[in-house]
Amino acid sequence: MAPRPYWKGYLKLSLVTCPVAMMPATSESEKVRFHTLNKTTGNRVVSQYVDSVTGKPVKDENEAKGYARGENDYVILSDDELDAVALDTVKTIDIDKFVPAESIDWIYLEKPHYLMPDDPVGYEAFAVIRDAMAADQVVGVSKLVVGRRERAVVLEPRGDGIVLWTLRFGDEVRPEDAYFEDIDERSDPSLAPLVQELIKTKTKRWSPTMVTDPIQEGLLAVIEEKKKALKPRKTAKGTKETAPASNVVNIMDALRKSVEAELKNKKGAA
Repeated sequence: MAPRPYWKGYLKLSLVTCPVAMMPATSESEKVRFHTLNKTTGNRVVSQYVDSVTGKPVKDENEAKGYARGENDYVILSDDELDAVALDTVKTIDIDKFVPAESIDWIYLEKPHYLMPDDPVGYEAFAVIRDAMAADQVVGVSKLVVGRRERAVVLEPRGDGIVLWTLRFGDEVRPEDAYFEDIDERSDPSLAPLVQELIKTKTKRWSPTMVTDPIQEGLLAVIEEKKKALKPRKTAKGTKETAPASNVVNIMDALRKSVEAELKNKKGAA
């Protein structure tokens, strides 16, 4: 089953408009995730909002956004009031300028998304915008509202589609000079050829297998071993199920030992 679009709206360049859909280009859904448990009972722990004064749980329908104007003094905004502030960029990516593709420093690129036509009627308009940017080797600069926050974005033609990158704001990027200014030692010119030769022996074509997660793989192996070691138990109806989840707390100890062993093996190989 194809994943559902993360965002749907319109791509616009002057008078050219087409419906588009956007999908995250990366995912962490395959990562191992843990639930927080009560290790005594093996039951899951449930989190909830609690009134800081009364100590009583707050129902979902009573939750609201508040802006602090003083100590324990808030301006409360309803969802309707927040939605009323919606900008045009909530539903439209209007490209208002272009820059050379190589002119954007990598550190400003935040998250990649795939942008594609959302209706056959808009295929031609989408293709024209994509191909024109590719021909001129430029990327489009625009804005887009994500999670009630307007973000700067760039649109990069890629194959048959467009990759949309959200950008970090200027005040979010620390200048490198503050960290590199004291590195003023020059390397020995006679050593550079030796290092270059070493680099050549280690140079390969890029492959995603170069960035696999050994901790993730080790964790999956430990979990699988734990699953095999669990003894079945009988329920009140006489059926069998796995042992209490309280045994799961030992996974972290097993994982720690697994990682320590892996590190020792690497040191030995070195």
